[in-house]
Amino acid sequence: MFDKQQRKLKRSARLISVLSKYGFKDMLARMNAGNKQEPVSADPDEVVSKGTVYERIRLVLEELGPTFVKLGQTFSNREDLLPPELIQELQKLQDKVDMIDMDVEEILENEFNISVKDHFLEVEKEPLATASIAQVYKAVLLNGSPVILKLKKADVQTLIEDDLLLIKDLEKLVSAYSEIGEKLNLKQAISTFEKSLLEEVSLINEKENILHFARNFKNNKETYVPKIYEEFSNNNILCMEFIDGIKVTDKAALLAHDIDPVKVSEVGLRLFVSQILDYGFFHADPHAGNILVKKNGKIVFIDFGAVGKIQPNDKEILENMIVSFVAKNPHKIVRYLKKMAVSYEIPDERRFENDVEDILNFVHSSSLQDINVQVIINKMKDILKDNRLYMPDYFYLLFKGISLIEGVGRTINPDLDIVKSLHPYTRKIVTKKISPKNLLKTGMDRMLNFTDNVDEIPKELRSVLQKLDDNKFTVSSEIKNIEKTNQLIKSSIINLILAMILGANIIATAIVFTSESGPKVGEMSLVAVLGFAFSVILVLVILLRVTRK
Repeated sequence: MFDKQQRKLKRSARLISVLSKYGFKDMLARMNAGNKQEPVSADPDEVVSKGTVYERIRLVLEELGPTFVKLGQTFSNREDLLPPELIQELQKLQDKVDMIDMDVEEILENEFNISVKDHFLEVEKEPLATASIAQVYKAVLLNGSPVILKLKKADVQTLIEDDLLLIKDLEKLVSAYSEIGEKLNLKQAISTFEKSLLEEVSLINEKENILHFARNFKNNKETYVPKIYEEFSNNNILCMEFIDGIKVTDKAALLAHDIDPVKVSEVGLRLFVSQILDYGFFHADPHAGNILVKKNGKIVFIDFGAVGKIQPNDKEILENMIVSFVAKNPHKIVRYLKKMAVSYEIPDERRFENDVEDILNFVHSSSLQDINVQVIINKMKDILKDNRLYMPDYFYLLFKGISLIEGVGRTINPDLDIVKSLHPYTRKIVTKKISPKNLLKTGMDRMLNFTDNVDEIPKELRSVLQKLDDNKFTVSSEIKNIEKTNQLIKSSIINLILAMILGANIIATAIVFTSESGPKVGEMSLVAVLGFAFSVILVLVILLRVTRK
């Protein structure tokens, strides 16, 4: 505990020194309010006063190291939270990573209590790549299989944990002395960043992500997932199959191996869309360096430290939103965005819907060459910001991932059509939704929800009666458009009754469907066929009534 406190104090001194160096004296004064110790300040000759405040923020993050750089990179696509000028600076952030000396053989022997010579023919001493969290080395197993060894840097976990404590202290400071922190919900944003970074620094987590991806695509013939060697993998080391692949954007190399770049771009995009819509588990950083192409044309995604995960309920909403996008229905898109949002404060509903409709008109009226996904994403982010919609974390990872994968695809295939690639999934989604199995499930779910709500009515009624009995019941009313309101109530009651009949009919049809008695049409019960037809008619009637109103 004492050691942890000492580390935090050391990093705090470093933070104060850097802030002082870049001219943030007001913040230092607030940080030291009530603190008897003098703040650590920078040498006056070193103070950087040039540049805008946003430029100096970027310089501070770069000098403080990898945790703060990743913080800036994470917030660089949060136009809903930060001003455009700061976003532009954060997008310039790059990891400044120096290679460090690592005795790979000694680390392997200490981590797994083995003799390297008993398991490896060769372990290269120079790293293939270095990053802020780990360095990557090539090795050859005793059976001749080439592998990659990803070794976490010593003390990086401790450094990140200490920095995260500092970042949370900074968030408290900003929230305490400014309304900005509370308004932007910084606490939640920092909590999300902490969770994401701790997952990324865990090599066990990356191993599990790769295995999860392998399970999802085990029967897919268009992609390949590197094999994991679990006997040489733990939280500090990840051992996986070495992929002798071509960088996805190396068009000349692809053509030299008789691989069609156009097909590669289409398959890569299709695989990414499948990750999102089929499994709700997708690669969060699909840039060109993380996608390889094998000599047989199969696509290989690497580096699964960061992934996006979509909950089943949100995945269904996302599916509905894509169907509405292809069908050019702005009203439904607005509805699904509000359902998906963590919170929202929409000042003007009509304007919100008109803004969404403008994007749809732009997409569907533009030629293929004129459609820029990044422009569309930026327009969407502006709409979210203007209407104060705060979306789940995966939503922003989706924006980033789609932008990256489309950029990679367009590099080797300028005519890549991301909208067209959604059409097969739209048909698949619609087919799934109108299937008897799904209709039955939906009907059952709605009936159960209705039953639960009915069960709650006596409790609410008792609460009202209790207030009446205690003379604590008050009524506040304002009557506007009473005639239209009455019509709306009547219409809603009729729709509710029809929905109840639909639910009951679906259940009855399902029961008859499983029964072998009664007249048959082919192999199916005649009553079940009639019941299903009646359900379809009821669905159409309800849809017509709802859309007409």
